[in-house]
Amino acid sequence: MTSMAPTRTEPDLSYLLDHTSHVLRTRMAAALAEIGLTARMHCVLVHALEEERTQAQLAEIGDMDKTTMVVTVDALEKAGLAERRPSATDRRARIIAVTEAGAEVAHQSQKIVDAVHESALTSLPDGEREVLLRALDRLATGHLETPVESPTPARRARQRG
Repeated sequence: MTSMAPTRTEPDLSYLLDHTSHVLRTRMAAALAEIGLTARMHCVLVHALEEERTQAQLAEIGDMDKTTMVVTVDALEKAGLAERRPSATDRRARIIAVTEAGAEVAHQSQKIVDAVHESALTSLPDGEREVLLRALDRLATGHLETPVESPTPARRARQRG
C-alpha cells in the first residue's frame, strides 16, 4: 500500500520548538531540583524580588493558574523563602515578599538557570548561536508575539519578564 500522507513543504517548526523546549525544561527541572526548587518557584522568587508584586501579577508572569500559584507560594512559605504580606501601596492587596533566605536561593537558582541556558547555547557554533537568538527574539516579539483565539485553546507559553 502506498502512503497517503501529505507531502511536507516546510520544516516542522512546531516539533522543533516543542521538542527543544521540552528537553530544556527537563534539564532545568533536574538542575533546580538539586537545590529543592522548581522552575515555578524560581520564577516567583526572581520576579518578586524585582518589585512589589501581588500573587496574581506573579501568576500572570509565570503563566500559572490560581491553584498552581497558591501551591507554589505555599511551598515557598513552607521552605521559609517567601511570605504573603499586605501591600505597602494598596491595603486590599497582598504581595509575595521574598525572605533573606529566599533572596540567597534566588541568586543561586539564577546561576543554575543561566548555566542550563549557557550549556544549550554553547552547543552551537558562535555564529549560529547569535542567529538563533536573534531569530527567536524576532518571532517572539513580532509574528508570534500574540496568540490567536481558538475554539480549542492551546496552553499559553510563559510570558516574558
